[in-house]
Order: sequence, then structure tokens, then C-alpha cells
Amino acid sequence: MRLPKPNKIISEKYVAGLSLFKGKQSKIKLSANESALGPSPKAVKEYLKVSKNFKRYPDSDGTFLRKVLAKKFNLDPNRIILGSGSDQIFELVCKAFLKKDDEVIVPEYSFIIYRIYSKMCGAKIIYSKENNFTVSVENILKKVTRKTKIVFLANPNNPTGTFIDKKKILLLRKKLRSNILLVVDDAYYEYVKLKSYSPGLELFKNFKNVVMTRTFSKIYGLAGLRIGWGYSSRNIIGALNKIKPPFNVGRPALFAASAAVRDISWLNKEINHVNKWNNIFHKEFERMKINTNKTYANFVLLNFDKVKINSKKVFNFLANSGILVRRMDPYGIKNSLRITIGKNKENKKLISKMKNIFNV
Repeated sequence: MRLPKPNKIISEKYVAGLSLFKGKQSKIKLSANESALGPSPKAVKEYLKVSKNFKRYPDSDGTFLRKVLAKKFNLDPNRIILGSGSDQIFELVCKAFLKKDDEVIVPEYSFIIYRIYSKMCGAKIIYSKENNFTVSVENILKKVTRKTKIVFLANPNNPTGTFIDKKKILLLRKKLRSNILLVVDDAYYEYVKLKSYSPGLELFKNFKNVVMTRTFSKIYGLAGLRIGWGYSSRNIIGALNKIKPPFNVGRPALFAASAAVRDISWLNKEINHVNKWNNIFHKEFERMKINTNKTYANFVLLNFDKVKINSKKVFNFLANSGILVRRMDPYGIKNSLRITIGKNKENKKLISKMKNIFNV
């Protein structure tokens, strides 16, 4: 009997941060860059209110949320597109603009999903080198060929937590051909409080050949509701809307996100918490002689080359203690772990366990 055969898709599968270890739920999950404090109570209230009427379809265009975002960030609501997480925006961009044998440039240590969706569309991935885990604009430009179609860039970058300043990212757009689409992922922008930095949305909102994305999965604590958004020119957003699935964002997500983005007090509470612990982590890991670069996100990247215990042993020790962190092997960063900043008690326990490992 002959059966239907699926297309051969040459791409790795995205592996999420673990929640289970040896089949058991871990008490402390610091593996997925989720919000430390969780969602705004106002967002939870809206979710519960909507939960009384789940039988209704959502507004397929997310009109109300788009208006809320437009007002908050001074944008044109008609140039906003909503997605089931910002990763759906990346998927739509790839489907709309890539064909077989096009080239996509991504920094060598960047969010894996960029290359997964690009490969699914038949594109070739070109990796640009980084300088000390920081994206190199110069190297990106060296990788450009006549086949280059898209450049993906997260700023700050995941999983390294570093950023490139606004002058360099503006230079990148200036030096790229105008028909190369630049996609700037602002997933962690809220945590950066330096004058040299500006998020993509601020820098490029009047450009016709840049897509900026943002997410509610990180600082807003709505990862389980799957909602993100993108902003670009009317032509690009129009192209994405043609292939966007109907009802791609559920009603609970739309209402919760609308409340979350307006709760400035809760947002600042999360930012202050993360930045305080970011500094504490940096100092503590330095005392343990563990290599860690200064990060500008809600996670830290640790390298164990200069200590006697490797990352695999550290991961297993923490996991057996009920703490899950992120292995960096899928990203090609050897002997390293990424650790999300959690609640006060979780962070203190992590540091305590790490001190036990390294006899500090």
C-alpha cells in the first residue's frame, strides 16, 4: 500500500528548556528565560475574566491590543502584526520572503529558531563570527553575497546576553543592500539601561526594510499564553498578513497582554529584580572563578573551561538538586550553561548549590 510522503525538511528540531529531569518535575526551573516574578496581577485578572467565555473565537486581527500597543509606543496600528509568540513572526517572515537557495545570515551564537524556520523554507544559513560573544557588524557585512535575503539579529542577544550599540546597528542597516531584510528581535530590550543602546523599534520604526519583533513571553510573564508582535512597513506587514493563520492568538492572550503592557509598575518591579540579581550573579560566579560575560537580559552565560568541573557535571548536580538550567551544546557553545534569573529564594538556592560544587 502506498502512503503519502511528507516533504523532506532539512532542519534541526527546536529543543525547549527542560521542565522535567529523569521523568520528574523540577522544583526550580531556570532553563527557559521565563519571567522571575510572573505576570502582572492585572493581566491575571483579565485572563480569569475572559475564562468565563472561552466558547467565543478571538478577534482574528487583535484590533484592541494593536491599538493599545500603538498608543503606548507611538506606532501605526495598521503596521502591527500579532503572532503566537514572536517566533511565529519569524516563521511568517521566512515563508513570505525566502525561497530555495536564498541565504540568511545569523550570528554564530544566536536564537536557534531563526535558522530552523529559514532552513524549512530551503534557505542556506550563513554564520557570522562574534567577538567575545558579541555580534560583529563587520563580520555580518563580510558574509553578504548576491544571494543574501535576510539578516536576523537579537539585541540583546540570546543566549549570550550581550548587545551591540545603536551606532553599530544603524551602520549595519546603512551598509546592507536595501533589498536585504533586517529582522531585529527586541525580546530582552527592557533590561538594558544604557545610553549607548536603543531597541530596534525605536531605531527603525520609520524604515521600510526592517522588521522589529517583541514578545510577551519574557518580561511580561505570559509565555504559556503564546503571544508576540511585529512592526514594519505597510507593504511587509501586508505580505505577512496574507499568510498569517486566522485566530492565531487566543482571547485570553489578547486580553492578558493588553493589561500587562499597561502595567508599568509591575514591569519596573521585574526590571529592578532582574538587574539586581544580574549583578549579584556576576560577582558570585567571578568568586567561583567561573567565566561569565556581563549580560543585559534575564539570564547569565557561564563557561567552565577555567575550572576543574565541566558543564555536564554541574548540570547534573544542579538537576539532581531540583534546579534545571540550560545546556548550551545545541547552540555550539561548548562547556557552558545558561542560567535564567529566578525568584529570590531560587537564586539563593542556586548560588548555595554552586558554592557546594566549587567548595567556595
